[in-house]
Amino acid sequence: MLTVADSPESHHESALLALLNLAVKDEKNKINIVEAGALEPIIIFLQSPNLSLQECASAALLTLSASAVNKPFIGASGAIPFLVEILRHGSQQAKFDAVMALSNLSTHPDNLTIILETNPVSSIVNLLQFCKKSSKTAEKCTALIESLVGFDAGRTALTSEEGGVLAVIEVLENGSLQGREHAVGALLMMCQSDRCKYREPILREGVIPGLLELTVQGTPKSQTKAQTLLRLLRESPYPRSELQADTLENIVCNIISQIDGDDQSGKAKKMLAEMVQVSMEQSLRHLQQRALVCTPTDLPIASSTAEVSLK
Repeated sequence: MLTVADSPESHHESALLALLNLAVKDEKNKINIVEAGALEPIIIFLQSPNLSLQECASAALLTLSASAVNKPFIGASGAIPFLVEILRHGSQQAKFDAVMALSNLSTHPDNLTIILETNPVSSIVNLLQFCKKSSKTAEKCTALIESLVGFDAGRTALTSEEGGVLAVIEVLENGSLQGREHAVGALLMMCQSDRCKYREPILREGVIPGLLELTVQGTPKSQTKAQTLLRLLRESPYPRSELQADTLENIVCNIISQIDGDDQSGKAKKMLAEMVQVSMEQSLRHLQQRALVCTPTDLPIASSTAEVSLK
């Protein structure tokens, strides 16, 4: 029985694990567990100084939040601020489960507003910076960021956080297919909301090589988003006469005219490969500056962005 009072913590953990076993891959059990009143003790366990109990509670909420029926009830229960607190101060495993639970909950509009009010962006970026960019955790972090930058407060928080935009771009370069789709979606949403404000912060982090690779190697959605973002990034708010003829923006313009057509032939791919090389050369100074403040494991491998498969 999942009760807080008069039970040793080992019994609480056992009860939470039993609920997990019942809920995994069983939609009806997920709903029944919430209807039976399990949320209140789970939220109390989230606040326990016992890290193991925190982890069990976070895992339980992650599993229960996978149900669309449960999402509004979990949001209304007051669980979200405590999940964000876990994201700030919990164990590594609890943080992983908390961010995935928050990502699940964010698909319900009312929950997204609550998440935004807890100011979670700094903690999300911190987790994203130190996890493997191709991991499920990075994918969920980026999905959550994509949802949050739909609001002005979310965009401001991301650009104000040191390394925030860069962390998203690193997922765009090295993430899973779904993670890269969320990353380009987040950057596109920012640029579409206010191109003059966000164009420079995005360009400054060396986004062009990853975007160009994504136009060929991404999912259909990410390819379309990458092409759209490239257009927004190439269009300067200043008159074209102020730009040199051989600027990166004009080169991007040329390659996009090829990608827009029906012909995805070897010629277009060859042009793209050449474009990536030019982009990497022009981004070299930025990448060298980045290397001065990052450890080697934090850096994207240059060859992975410079090479495009022509097969």
